[in-house]
Amino acid sequence: MYKNYIFDLYGTLADISTNEWKHSLWKNMAMIYSMNGAAYTPAELKNGYYRLLKKQIERIPPEKYTTHPEPQISYVFEELYTEKGVACDSAMAAATGRTFRALSLNYIRLYPGVHELFDAIHAHGGKAYLLSNAQRIFTEPEIRMLGIYDCFEDIMISSDVGCAKPDIRFYQCLLRKHRLKPEESIMIGNDYITDIRGSHEAGLDSLYLHTNISPDIQGELLARYPIMSGSLFEAIEALFPETP
Repeated sequence: MYKNYIFDLYGTLADISTNEWKHSLWKNMAMIYSMNGAAYTPAELKNGYYRLLKKQIERIPPEKYTTHPEPQISYVFEELYTEKGVACDSAMAAATGRTFRALSLNYIRLYPGVHELFDAIHAHGGKAYLLSNAQRIFTEPEIRMLGIYDCFEDIMISSDVGCAKPDIRFYQCLLRKHRLKPEESIMIGNDYITDIRGSHEAGLDSLYLHTNISPDIQGELLARYPIMSGSLFEAIEALFPETP
């Protein structure tokens, strides 16, 4: 039995649908920026957002990552103000980012079995950690809204670290911070590359859940890593077979 259970979030614990391409999102965000003194058309704001996002990725020092750099998207929302001569602090940038996220969401909800899985982990003396490719200004409010924030010993988000799964450095950050032994830890996720291949390269066992938003799996990978396809209830049976 493992001592440490490391979770992905989106597609593993939470079902989510977003659309950052819809015109209404950029129309409403342009209105918000303009109300705050930074006048944008929807097209200008959209182009500026992706231009500055690329710029933020390029600014990440190479020593922070091996293969997958992760920017701080809050800086993008801040620079969209400053390019128009409007002063913007971190709180204003975060609030703007949360608004952007809310407008882009179609839905977000927990998969069935999340609370039961956490109950089983804690009943067996285990500890749960989150390792998510995400943005702090989006993800932390969503975790709190979903009611699972306090289920984790720690929440590590790629935007804070500067790299993302499957980059081995992201896994190592969590392992080093909490002095976790790889042989006592398991990664649970829905992405066969970022969660399964990445965790194996970091020396961890893994449990794969194929959910409605899992990327397609390339056939040659199936022979290399163990696979489990199913629900979180099936994960409970696999991890804790003695649980009633």
